[in-house]
Amino acid sequence: MAAFLEPESRAAGAGAGAGAGLCLGNFVFGCELTGSTRSYTFKVDEDDDSEHILALSMVCLTGGAKDECNVVEVVGRNRQNQEIAVPVANLKLSCQPVLSLDNFQLQPPVTFHLKSGSGPVHLTGRHQIMHRRALSEEEESEEEEEEEELAPVMPAKKQQRRQ
Repeated sequence: MAAFLEPESRAAGAGAGAGAGLCLGNFVFGCELTGSTRSYTFKVDEDDDSEHILALSMVCLTGGAKDECNVVEVVGRNRQNQEIAVPVANLKLSCQPVLSLDNFQLQPPVTFHLKSGSGPVHLTGRHQIMHRRALSEEEESEEEEEEEELAPVMPAKKQQRRQ
């Protein structure tokens, strides 16, 4: 089970320098891994040219969990586009039922596996979407003017001391 809610979606204002033309969308993410649903894959449309980041904030055991080790593994891709699996949480009801992941950032597609234990384990986080919006001709000319107004930085001349 996964849920996506749109708590906020905003566009960065024009003329804000490097952020001009950048649209941001933030969505709440959550999924639950159980003995019957041992994995969940978070993926985005391949045709989407926006940048997507999944920032995980917390992993926790939920109601009905047994006092056993529940290992959650993340399967993603490294910089060489090779599949890599990393355990990110080992939860046990009696000693560590909750783990903060401090916005651990992943790029989709990513799969979460309940490697051991029967759960239920709940993962929460934020799905961030960043994409360029088309700038109007007026906004483009404003950006070009800002770039032209910057004077080049010249090295300082060293002065000799008189004795």
